[in-house]
Amino acid sequence: YHRYWVAEHHNTLGLAGSAPEILVGHIAQATETLRVGTGGVMLPHYSPLKVAESFKVLSALHPGRIDLGLGRAPGSDQVTAVALSQTRQPPSAQHYPAMVAELDGWLRNALPEESPFHGRVTATPVVEEPPPIFLLGSSPDSAALAAHFGLPLAFADFITMADGPSITHAYRRQYDADGRNAEPYVLIAASVICAETDDEAQALAEPVKLWRQRGLSGPIPTPEETAVHRPGPLDIPAQRKPMIVGSPATVKAGVEEMVRAYGADEFMAVTIVWSHEARARSYELLADAFAL
Repeated sequence: YHRYWVAEHHNTLGLAGSAPEILVGHIAQATETLRVGTGGVMLPHYSPLKVAESFKVLSALHPGRIDLGLGRAPGSDQVTAVALSQTRQPPSAQHYPAMVAELDGWLRNALPEESPFHGRVTATPVVEEPPPIFLLGSSPDSAALAAHFGLPLAFADFITMADGPSITHAYRRQYDADGRNAEPYVLIAASVICAETDDEAQALAEPVKLWRQRGLSGPIPTPEETAVHRPGPLDIPAQRKPMIVGSPATVKAGVEEMVRAYGADEFMAVTIVWSHEARARSYELLADAFAL
């Protein structure tokens, strides 16, 4: 595998990651070559300077291995978003583009001259290779923003029912080569569950489907709880994206088809199951299928 990202969620018992920057440091320390990053930091909650300095520290500790994925969503319900805010006001997404630009300036210590902090404040530590920014998104607006800044797009296929391929193709057409990077880059993230057989994989998916039907509320149910509460196969609600589920051969075919449709440069597997062992095995089988 090339990289491993952790998300930011608050007041969500079924998902870890209320402090992704701390998890990034822990995972990077426990690994040697894997790139580690956030998918992502919900920037409207924070000061761009503080985020830049946190990730420059991580980059100083683990040179060339840290990614900074950014999102504009709250990563929580509105009540929790207010609780996270020092002003007790919900974060406003309208300031997000300016915050991204400021954060990029802090990472490179290249704030524009019109900034009140230009030449007066330095984001420390000073590192040779600041972490690259990825903009997370699942909508045309997010993709357009990534194109405007010349930044890689990490498209969250697993949370949207939008026409993802049309969005990523538009991102490539709109891409500003004079921005941060000369070439567009599309990373797609999709739900994947891989097991030895199709039937075993489908069995692992059933608790996840129940959890989705519950609105991601509470911990992921066990197979026993799933059987009691909803006997028989479960359908994913219409507003939820189908998962790529099956044996290594089935999953490999599904991933390759999705990559072709999106014209993606990179695929990221999002594997949520009730068992840690089953999750690790899913990653192993997926790696074997692609001869990683």
